[in-house]
Amino acid sequence: MKTRLKREAPDPLYTQLKDALVGEIVSGRYRPHDRIPSERELSTRFSVSRMTARQALLDLVREGALYTRVGKGTFVAQAKIDQPLRSLTGFSQDMQARNTQPGSRILEARTVSATAEVAAALRLLPATDVTLLSRLRLADGEPLALEIAYLPVALCPGLLKHDFARESLYAVLEKDYGFKLTHAEQTLEAGLAGPREVELLGLTPPAAVQHIQRLTFRQDGVPVEYVLSTYRGDRYKFRSMLQTGAV
Repeated sequence: MKTRLKREAPDPLYTQLKDALVGEIVSGRYRPHDRIPSERELSTRFSVSRMTARQALLDLVREGALYTRVGKGTFVAQAKIDQPLRSLTGFSQDMQARNTQPGSRILEARTVSATAEVAAALRLLPATDVTLLSRLRLADGEPLALEIAYLPVALCPGLLKHDFARESLYAVLEKDYGFKLTHAEQTLEAGLAGPREVELLGLTPPAAVQHIQRLTFRQDGVPVEYVLSTYRGDRYKFRSMLQTGAV
C-alpha cells in the first residue's frame, strides 16, 4: 500500500521520509538489525523518486540510525551507548556493566621512544621508553573504538607479557603493579573518521567519530597512561552532569 507524503508541507520530502522511517523504528515495526526496504521499495511505497529515498537513507546512516552492508542492504542500528562521564572506568568495565562481552584485537604492542607529545603528557624526558598498546575494542564482536595507549616502561616493566586481547589493562595495573587509578583528565572532540578508522570500525564514510584524549593518574598523582581513542559516533553518546556554582 502506498503512503503519500505531504508535498505541500514546508519540510522537504526526504526529511518527511526520514521522520516516517524513524517513527516506524521507534514504534517497533523495525527492530535493531532488521533490514529496511530498498530505495526502489521506498520510492514506490511513499510515491517519491529514488533520489529522494536515497537521500533519506544516506542521512539516517550518517546520523547512526541505520547502517549498510555491501550487497545486502540497509539495516536498523542498535541504540547508541549512553556513556556517563562521571567515573574513571575502562572499556572492559563499561561493557561488563551493560551485560555485554568486551573484547579486543591487538593492532600493535611494542616498546617505542616517546614522542614529544607523549613525553610531555606523561612527564617524561623525550625519547624515554614507553609501552605502546594499540587495540580495536569490541562489544559482542562489534568494533566500537580504536584505542592507542602509552605507558612508561619504568613504571610498568614486563607489561607486554600479558595478553591484552583478553585481559583488562586497568585490572592488570591494579593487580600486578599495585596501582590505584584515582582520576583522569579527559578531552573530547568531534571529527570525521579517516580511512584507517573507517576500515577498522566498519563505518560508511563520511562517518562521525568522537576523538578522546585521556591522561590517567595513580593515587600519588603520577600519570601512568596517556591514551588516544576514537569512538564510533553512530554508537556512542557521552553525557555529563553539570551543576551551578555558588552564588
